[in-house]
Amino acid sequence: MDEIATSTLLMILGLLLFLSAYFSGSETGMMSVNRYRLRHLSQQDHAGAKRVQYLLDRPDRLIGLILIGNNLVNIAASAIATVLCIRWFGDAGIVVATFALTLVVLIFAEVTPKTIAALHPERVAFPSSLILKPLLTLMYPIVAAVNFITNGFMRLLGINPNTTLGHDALSSEELRTVVNEAQSMIPSSHQDMLLSILDLEKVTVEDVMIPRAEISGIDVQDDIKLIIKQLSQAQYTRLLLYRSEIDDAIGFLHARDIMQIVTKTSGDADKAELIRAAREIYYIPEGTPLNVQLLKFQHNKERIGLVVDEYGDIQGLVTLEDILEEIVGDFTTNIAPTPSESVSPQEDGSLIVEGTANIRELNKEMNWELPTSGPKTVSGLIVELLGDIPQHPLCLRIDGYALEVLECSESMVKQIRFIPNESRHLEQQNLFS
Repeated sequence: MDEIATSTLLMILGLLLFLSAYFSGSETGMMSVNRYRLRHLSQQDHAGAKRVQYLLDRPDRLIGLILIGNNLVNIAASAIATVLCIRWFGDAGIVVATFALTLVVLIFAEVTPKTIAALHPERVAFPSSLILKPLLTLMYPIVAAVNFITNGFMRLLGINPNTTLGHDALSSEELRTVVNEAQSMIPSSHQDMLLSILDLEKVTVEDVMIPRAEISGIDVQDDIKLIIKQLSQAQYTRLLLYRSEIDDAIGFLHARDIMQIVTKTSGDADKAELIRAAREIYYIPEGTPLNVQLLKFQHNKERIGLVVDEYGDIQGLVTLEDILEEIVGDFTTNIAPTPSESVSPQEDGSLIVEGTANIRELNKEMNWELPTSGPKTVSGLIVELLGDIPQHPLCLRIDGYALEVLECSESMVKQIRFIPNESRHLEQQNLFS
């Protein structure tokens, strides 16, 4: 070492520091690259992405290779720096070399290259893979030996080195974060739909069903002329046919079948023909998540079903369109959002809300946060809280919302006045303006 010129040692030291910076930057760049974008580029036959994907398939070998190279050049740089400083400063050169090399390595071989690699991982990882891939092949025996020793030590500590963390699998909440963070890349309408799809598993059929009391149906016990009139004035393409009460349901009548019967009989259809034309009822257990029910509709080739409780009593009606509206929003030609028909704004800023209003729909349309874990309607929420049908007028507060019960019947709350606070009042003014 004493025979080597100082200038030569300086050039070797500079080369070693450059290699140290390369290994440090490569490690950060490889570990910071977006795995999903990397997989996409690999499928598009991007050469650099394929090389990086190959190296990251076994991260223990990649890290082992980089750390072997990084430690090797750092130790060599330390030895050369010590020799140079002893030549320049004598016995004090050891101390000088320690502090000086630490500062140089920290700034130029650690912080700077790693920061650059973290900011631009692909620009660092793809070119680095040109060197690291053949270097891994060349040094494979050493890397394998190091990995064998480290894996054995990890097993002694009770850690299984072969345990994977699911690689890049994301939970629904993590996917939600990814969608929210991709605002500039995904149109807001598409973003809302993606988030709605993720929410389907949290919503059950009771949240979107038409309540039992609002189901449009035909009672076969009625006079045939009244039935024909109801059929001709029906607003829906499918009507429930039942005897006396909803629980004694017969089946669904499709508008197409009704038209065929009326045409065939010249308007003189009888009840027997209507009953024969009724299609079999598809039943849905209450509590079924919407994502599950959507798949069941698809698998069974159904578009409509009756929600029943554990005793078989009918609770409501759900259609495929109800579930799709949870994803894409209401099917309407009006682009601007409109408040629910069950909400009537008042001049004093308060809102008159029908007791049958669905809580989830109110929360979405009015930006409210009424509790949705219990009853599905505002009336049910108030009755559950009070434990009885209230006497009106009555004022109460639910989760910070001031309410005034305006009208009740023997079985439900019919009208409620919501008195918003200042911040909610401004939001509602914007909504109804």
